[in-house]
Amino acid sequence: MRTHHAIGAVVAVILIGAGVKLFFFSGPAAEAYVHTAKSDSMNVLQIQIDYPNIKNLSVQKMHDMTFVFDSD
Repeated sequence: MRTHHAIGAVVAVILIGAGVKLFFFSGPAAEAYVHTAKSDSMNVLQIQIDYPNIKNLSVQKMHDMTFVFDSD
């Protein structure tokens, strides 16, 4: 019976410690993410005004290796 109480006390201390850690040390990461998300925007209307002929746009070649599998 005493071991059950001791195990419960240890689990409670671990959970309370993890909750306190999350409460005090998790703020800056979310703030940095919100800041970067606001800066990643583009004005599609302005792009269409600047480049009315889509064939004149420059093209960047990309070597996509998403689905390359090893042949061993």
